[in-house]
Amino acid sequence: MTSRPVRIGLQLQPQHADYASIRRTAAEAEDLGVDILFNWDHFYPLYGEPEGLHFECWTMLAAWAEQTSRVEIGALVTCNSYRNPELLADMARTVDHISDGRLILGIGSGWFEKDYQEYGYEFGTAGGRLDDLAEALPRIESRFGKLNPAPTRKIPVLIGGGGEKKTLRLVAKHADIWHSFGDAETVERKAGILRQHCADVGRDPAEIELSTAVQGKPADVGRELLDKGVTLFTVSTSGPEHDLSGLREWLTWRDQING
Repeated sequence: MTSRPVRIGLQLQPQHADYASIRRTAAEAEDLGVDILFNWDHFYPLYGEPEGLHFECWTMLAAWAEQTSRVEIGALVTCNSYRNPELLADMARTVDHISDGRLILGIGSGWFEKDYQEYGYEFGTAGGRLDDLAEALPRIESRFGKLNPAPTRKIPVLIGGGGEKKTLRLVAKHADIWHSFGDAETVERKAGILRQHCADVGRDPAEIELSTAVQGKPADVGRELLDKGVTLFTVSTSGPEHDLSGLREWLTWRDQING
């Protein structure tokens, strides 16, 4: 168990819907009380019609920064390959200011090959993309220290992924939030590996919030994940019909747990 409060995120997937619908859903989610509003960083839908409606990640985050007033916002997750690290740091700092300090910098190494092919990025190998992420993270941190004005706060870094040798070591070195996938048993095993990486780099693992994507009902999976240390639970919705019924259930459960 952990002393952190339970938080609920919504990944509002920017696919298969016009922007007016996305805007309305973002507003409704904030009104319902969601803690974090995420999108994702892709150029094409990940499922459904492969050439369907889709919108870009960071320009949307800037719009959400103006539209919303309370929720934290971020990408789940930014693809490191698509932007120079210094540029990404500047973009993040700018959205941080627009939102009055509500940005989470979610980042990962990238994996969706169609994005790379269609937009002219080198796909390479999974290991190579992780090496690129390892190089980029210190550059992002360094650029944050050089920007004028500086970020409004230490922008929380969320790293998504479960690779046990490279990704979790990057989490131990750089992340404030680790976003994982899988059931409670998987999360428990990988969290143990993360703790070892933290010991290796001299980091207190309690500094890192555990996050996971969830499906189904909180009564079925929530308590088991919470017992493994997860405190950030993110549900997702996609167009054309943005169903927030699952989000409502998770918000009710959050309020019961947090008291």
